[in-house]
Amino acid sequence: MRVNFTVNGRPRQADDVWEGESLLYVLRERLGLPGSKNACEQGECGSCTVRLDGVPVCACLVAAGQAEGREVVTVEGLATGEGGAELSVVQKAFTDAGAVQCGFCTPGLVVAADELIRRTPDPSDADIREALSGNLCRCTGYEMILDAVRLAAARAGEAG
Repeated sequence: MRVNFTVNGRPRQADDVWEGESLLYVLRERLGLPGSKNACEQGECGSCTVRLDGVPVCACLVAAGQAEGREVVTVEGLATGEGGAELSVVQKAFTDAGAVQCGFCTPGLVVAADELIRRTPDPSDADIREALSGNLCRCTGYEMILDAVRLAAARAGEAG
């Protein structure tokens, strides 16, 4: 089957997609967007989180055909500037706060945090914890991640 959808603001097409193929596989292997990570393939870790029509989802659990006619935003799509040359507020905050260790969970956390700040510009710690509850990290202990989201929200508010 052919899947036509918008990815990071651009119309995209994937051909010869089989019925059981995940959105994650299409993004990584067919469209060359490796930011979303393939870890558990069961929707448990959040490493593959993308936004589908504005809602964070685990791309490993979404059949590629379900994206037909819809909009997908990956971690690559959060960057700004010519060709995505400049990191987004959230991406910069994760770097500045030291919330990036091995980096495997980072794309999913960044997408989830970005969506939270769009929805709730001044999130409480409880809001942050809830928004990131579907994302697992084995390296940071989460404090630096929470610091990064707080920093991103503050910077977004200042820019705002």
